[in-house]
Amino acid sequence: MPLGSVANACLVPSSSMSDDNIWTDAWDPGEDWSGGGSRSKRLPRGDELGATVYELGPRSWVPFHFHHASEELLVVLRGRPTLRTGDGSRELTEGDVVHFPVGPVGAHGLSNETTEPVRYVMASTLRSPEVAEYPDLHQITAQAGTGSQTGERLWLIHDVD
Repeated sequence: MPLGSVANACLVPSSSMSDDNIWTDAWDPGEDWSGGGSRSKRLPRGDELGATVYELGPRSWVPFHFHHASEELLVVLRGRPTLRTGDGSRELTEGDVVHFPVGPVGAHGLSNETTEPVRYVMASTLRSPEVAEYPDLHQITAQAGTGSQTGERLWLIHDVD
C-alpha cells in the first residue's frame, strides 16, 4: 500500500496532529477547567468530528454543563468517574460509554471521587458556532471557529444573574 493509505495513516505527519495514542502520557498544554487536576490531549480530528483524551486527577471535576449545538460521547478508559446528569449521579466503570445529546437533556458533569486518576475519551461533533450553559456556575459561553470582528476567534463568557 502507498504511503498515506489506511494501513500507513499513522505515519503521515501533520502539524495539526498531537500524540494520537490514548495510553501515552504526552499531554497538551492548556487551560484546566477541572478544579486544578486535569490533563488533556486532542486526538486526530476532522472538520465535523473530534475527540480528546482527558485524565482527571483525584478530587477534580468537570463543570456541569450542556451544549446547544454539539453532541458528545464519553468513553471511560480507566478508573471510576462519577457522572452527574439531570437524573442524578452514578459511578461509571471502565468501558462505560455515555451519549450526551444537545440541549438541557444532555446536561452532564464529571468528577473523580477516588484516589486514582480517571482517563476517558470525549468525542463530539464540532458544530460552530456553539453555545454552552453552565447552570452551577451561572454562565453561558459562546464560541466559534471563525474569526470575530476583533480578528480573534470568538470566545465569550456571559455571567447570568
